[in-house]
Amino acid sequence: MGPTADYFKNHSYFGLNEENIKFFEQGTLPCFDFDGKIFLDKKHHVSSTPDGNGGLYRALKTQGVLEDIKRRGVQHLHAHSVDNILTKVADPVFIGYCKSKNADCAAKVVSKSTPSEAVGVVCRVNGHYKVVEYSELTDEAAERRNPDGRLTFRAGNICNHYFSSEFLRKICDYETKLKLHVAKKKIPYVDENGVRQTPSEPNGIKLEKFIFDVFEFAEKFICLEVARDVEFSALKNSDAAKKDCPSTAKEDLLRLHRKYIREAGGVIQDNIDVEISPLLSYGGENLEDLVKNEVFTISPFHLKSIYESTTNGVNGNH
Repeated sequence: MGPTADYFKNHSYFGLNEENIKFFEQGTLPCFDFDGKIFLDKKHHVSSTPDGNGGLYRALKTQGVLEDIKRRGVQHLHAHSVDNILTKVADPVFIGYCKSKNADCAAKVVSKSTPSEAVGVVCRVNGHYKVVEYSELTDEAAERRNPDGRLTFRAGNICNHYFSSEFLRKICDYETKLKLHVAKKKIPYVDENGVRQTPSEPNGIKLEKFIFDVFEFAEKFICLEVARDVEFSALKNSDAAKKDCPSTAKEDLLRLHRKYIREAGGVIQDNIDVEISPLLSYGGENLEDLVKNEVFTISPFHLKSIYESTTNGVNGNH
């Protein structure tokens, strides 16, 4: 946690009040071999791994974060993964929708692009809402379609969730009921002679909890389907994979910003790279006075707010 906290401090908390930034750590769980024996990662030291994003709930309770939320009077919370460059942080539409429905918790979803897309799907199982991992869906279920041609199980989970503070306080008491998920991994270890071994194939099990496993405990759970090209571009691989990688994430962001400029009346070709500062526009608003009838020919280009330097770009005073 130290390097992350230092990074924020060294960047002046990105303009936020330091008192409103709180860091806390998730827990860990031991690693096992396939016979259930615990690995050592060095002599006399148990090998462990982070307990998954579902470890959030225990960490909130044990590290005083729930009490801090209560003290501040926070009523609505937004949680999202870090590997989606198009995440709309604290999306007022999402939070407002959840509030209007009195939701305990909610999930943003995108329609699956193909039956085999490697995303979990939100569905109802035995009367309870859950996320079923893509690896747990049979081919028949994944390919099933409704009369209108759309996939039956199409609500792709993008790890973008809402929680009411009241539900979050309740659910932290259910944390021990969350199931542990098994992941077969290549786990380095020390053998009986104290020699470190690095396996080339999966040799053991890591356990983790998932943040979405609390959905089944909600009295009121809802989904909001969002446009993939506006809100979802995953970053999971190196550029060698040519998908869900830094290059595709960058291009998806630039493509969206070109769309915002065109909608505001600007003229821009697809080969022009323009990035819009989030301090200038959250979702394409406030751009018309700046870009209407402007022809963008310089690439790369940065549209900035009046609070930012005008170096290599233009700001809201233009």
